[in-house]
Amino acid sequence: MRAELDVLGAYVPMLALWFALSLALFAPLDALLTSSGFDRLFWHPPLARFALFLCLFCGVALVVNAY
Repeated sequence: MRAELDVLGAYVPMLALWFALSLALFAPLDALLTSSGFDRLFWHPPLARFALFLCLFCGVALVVNAY
């Protein structure tokens, strides 16, 4: 695993790239789930959104580290 990635001469931590990829996956998925009313099933919808983002973030990290 590389700790940093060279992007146009600036070293960016891989964690920031995983975060950006997770956010790109999370935004449309959250919009879809919110518009369908799925968030009303939870006691604390912001906590459920955070848990969804964490699951995506960890999944992205595991998939990226596998290669």
